Amino acid sequence: MKNPKLNKAKKILSKEDLERLELLEKARQKKGKQLRVDLEKGDLAEVDELRQLLGKKSENPEEKYQIYYTGITNLLKKYLPKGKEFKEGRGLIYDEKNVFLNRGKKKSDNPNGIRKSDGRMTYQAKMNEMLDVVSKWVSTSQNSTDIYLQLYELNEKHGYGHENYDKTSKNSTHQKKL
Repeated sequence: MKNPKLNKAKKILSKEDLERLELLEKARQKKGKQLRVDLEKGDLAEVDELRQLLGKKSENPEEKYQIYYTGITNLLKKYLPKGKEFKEGRGLIYDEKNVFLNRGKKKSDNPNGIRKSDGRMTYQAKMNEMLDVVSKWVSTSQNSTDIYLQLYELNEKHGYGHENYDKTSKNSTHQKKL
């Protein structure tokens, strides 16, 4: 043991405690590497976690494009009611979708009604979660109220909140109707 604190602790700690401290000391000396127990062999194995993380692709731009445009946006455009008389209702649904994809960022937080965030750039896992909700809605009810409530509940589940449609708000284009 090269650590003087460990040498001092050697005199007062049990053998088991010393073994634990030696493991921690070895892990500290291997910057960017971790010691893991190989469950099959029962041995300690050294893993270079930084190298593994850098080698992984966590986000795929092409897949995100397909999920957002071909999946989420296309399905909503295709199955939500069309026409001027339903524009306000579609806006409510799109706002709930965008609050979720922007991880709680709302237009109502900004006095000019600008979200200052882009749902197309969200994490792929969030897009997949949204696509699951929209796909399930298309395959079951295709009722506008149902998709709104599902998105509302999704935002509640994640603690994101909702757009504020207060009449006094400068940026309010429609009022909340629930």
